[in-house]
Amino acid sequence: MKIAVSGKGGTGKTTIASLVLRYLLLKNYKPILAVDADPNSNFGDALGVKVESTVGKVLDGFLKDKENLPTGVVKESLIDYKLSEILVEEKGFDLISMGQGEGPGCYCYPNTVIRNYIEKLASNYKHVVIDNEAGMEHISRRTNGSLDVLLLVSDPSMKGIRTCKKLENLVGELNLNIKKTYLLINRVGHETPSQILEEVGKLNLNLLQIIPEDDHIIDHELKGIPMLKLEESSPSVTKIKEALAKILP
Repeated sequence: MKIAVSGKGGTGKTTIASLVLRYLLLKNYKPILAVDADPNSNFGDALGVKVESTVGKVLDGFLKDKENLPTGVVKESLIDYKLSEILVEEKGFDLISMGQGEGPGCYCYPNTVIRNYIEKLASNYKHVVIDNEAGMEHISRRTNGSLDVLLLVSDPSMKGIRTCKKLENLVGELNLNIKKTYLLINRVGHETPSQILEEVGKLNLNLLQIIPEDDHIIDHELKGIPMLKLEESSPSVTKIKEALAKILP
């Protein structure tokens, strides 16, 4: 199953992606491929994984040296080989990070390469978890390929909710192969504002879960502790567990 996480910047989508991975690991749904499809590459930090290289860096090196390739070497095969070298292997999951190249058009080419590579790799894993960049560009670039689940993450704001609706609309306009789309409202205070819930209903968004503000997450971020080590008592852990139990077999 391929699960991707998207939404407006600053809504905690990388944390949500980390908690999705945490849930799958504890359920023993292994092996899992974790994909950092954000050029800013924060997923590894959240997971406590040291990333030495990225797709963007590999492509930079390849493009600089492509004139020196030995005769008979297939470009795509060589790129796949080099990408396999930057796949970080952890206990129960592997991580690959898109990063960003240095030249012009540096987002589009890594997007295409990582999409094709994910499609090739996916059959080797029980689940794939993708942390997307903020906003809508990754949808337009079709970074994720086909998906079983797209989780749209918003904070309790009109802008966040409407951004999620725009993302959902774009998925439909581009006729992307995404089976199910769900909304998560993250970082909610004492209670969700009624205006927000009304907007969700008006926009016909499929609300899966409301996730409260979580002091455990704030503490882990301040201390640099990976999200995979969040305590079971964390409200976010509880809510993600409830949400995923509804939609995963």
